[in-house]
Amino acid sequence: MSATAVAPRLQGIRDRRLTVLIGLLAAVGIAVLVSVTIGSKSVPLADAWHALTAPTGTENDLVIRSLRVPRTILGILAGVALGVSGALMQGHTRNPLADPGLLGVTQGAAFAMVSSIILLEASSLLAYIWFGLAGALLASVAVFALGMAGGRGGPTPVTLALAGTAVSAMLAALTSAVVLLDEQAMDVFRFWQAGSIAARGGDVVWQVLPFIVVGLVLAMINAPGLNALSLGEDVARSLGQNIALTRAVGVAAVTLLSGAAVAACGSLAFIGLIVPHLARPLSGTDHRWLLPYSGLIGAALLLVADVVGRVVAPPGELEVGVVLALMGAPFFVALVRRRKPVRL
Repeated sequence: MSATAVAPRLQGIRDRRLTVLIGLLAAVGIAVLVSVTIGSKSVPLADAWHALTAPTGTENDLVIRSLRVPRTILGILAGVALGVSGALMQGHTRNPLADPGLLGVTQGAAFAMVSSIILLEASSLLAYIWFGLAGALLASVAVFALGMAGGRGGPTPVTLALAGTAVSAMLAALTSAVVLLDEQAMDVFRFWQAGSIAARGGDVVWQVLPFIVVGLVLAMINAPGLNALSLGEDVARSLGQNIALTRAVGVAAVTLLSGAAVAACGSLAFIGLIVPHLARPLSGTDHRWLLPYSGLIGAALLLVADVVGRVVAPPGELEVGVVLALMGAPFFVALVRRRKPVRL
């Protein structure tokens, strides 16, 4: 095929991808509007706009500014973080059933949080988040170190998966032992394990924002290298890629993104697993597009699941982690049973 024929085709692909990107941004915008206005107390769109631009202290103003807006912003951040980290994890492990929890971030955060309650008498949500984030980071470092042991050129997808499974199992057992010793730790762990973006104020958003921003920057830096790795390690080396550095940057991005989201919101199952599979038919295998698509779909899906949880059981609500599990389980079964296996 001549160069004059290839150029229009490549331009068409870029135009289509940009159109999809704009459509996903619009979907997130709609999800934001729904999240701000719908709940146990519905707020008209005009009143919501008034609360944001010219608040006068009415009940609707307080609901929007104090509850709905921080909750929605945290939902966007967590959805983007988990969607992008899921795509990275599946790309690095070449495993279509991988999710960020494979690095032990969920169990590391859980163990650190319940330990802080018993050993340090931590009693506030803000304290839990810092301990949870530290636990997630340490667990990921341990998994990466174990994956590198005895090998050259950095950890392989197989050693990462095996190390992550072993560390997660050990931390899960330790967490179960700890929560049996303390009633307060059990209460916190039970609520955190369900996964929620409710009752989180703006201070929580500001605490996790720097980690998510840095993680997103590292993820986009990692995208070209991950594209090369998808061709095989030998091809990637021939293209000048540093395999160990590429994997280290990817693991660092997954750790920061998923660790921050899990520490703030708890265990939000299936986002990291499902979202890359929804994004891949739209983006293809190019991670420069797959990662932003996954982030936007993750944000929209999390916000929609949160709204569903608010309205299905009035006057109370279902935690968003429960809704995601109910939505994700059928997708997981369909993914496993599909006739044509997923190839990464």
